[in-house]
Amino acid sequence: MNKSIRVGAVSYLNTIPLLFGVKRSELMDRISLIEDYPAMIADRLLNDEIDVGLIPVAMIPALKESHIITDFCIGAEKEVASVAIFSDVPLEQVEKVLLDYQSRTSVNLAKILLKEYWKKDVILEDATLDFRDKIKGTTAGVVIGDRALEQIAISRYMYDLAAAWKDHTGLPFVFAAWVAYTAQSVISISQIGLAIWGWIFAGLIIGFYDGLIGPGTGPMLMIALVAIMGFAFVGASAIAKVV
Repeated sequence: MNKSIRVGAVSYLNTIPLLFGVKRSELMDRISLIEDYPAMIADRLLNDEIDVGLIPVAMIPALKESHIITDFCIGAEKEVASVAIFSDVPLEQVEKVLLDYQSRTSVNLAKILLKEYWKKDVILEDATLDFRDKIKGTTAGVVIGDRALEQIAISRYMYDLAAAWKDHTGLPFVFAAWVAYTAQSVISISQIGLAIWGWIFAGLIIGFYDGLIGPGTGPMLMIALVAIMGFAFVGASAIAKVV
């Protein structure tokens, strides 16, 4: 089958819940899924290499036309650990901050917080590959994604950007959203939100049933796969048996 809808998604641990339902739905028969780091997904959407992408919100103004297709996003109401400034010394002693090349939103957020929240006037430098080796002495770095989770064990100090934003404004922060380039793409990919919702809803119901009653969870999963996610009966039955 021709997969005419091109979908780009971030390849980090925090996107697993967003892609879990999509990858296990029949939507995969109609889309080509590309996974990469946030800034690259944004560039692909900007260059018309994909029809929809989970992109950094800082890139939305750069698009001539943009449509947020679902309420699902990468956002935070408290600390996340995967988007932070890391350093060997307290932030008060930092003189330079390296800016992660993988996400424009996190970089812009760091700039705002350094200026308005921490009141820091530092040298800002766009980072390149393997820049984490340069995070030492009075040089700090904005690190995002799975690499940030690794950096926690390396750097002595971590300043969580989501937590700082919440403390500074009292508001949650959205790092990335599902965005389509054209209105036509919105019509074609409206099922992405349904695929995500379907798995979350089915998981909550089945989990509640399994914890409260127990027997019959397999048939319930099979019914959910067919009724909510549109699986064929044979495929749904096979998945239910494995799970």
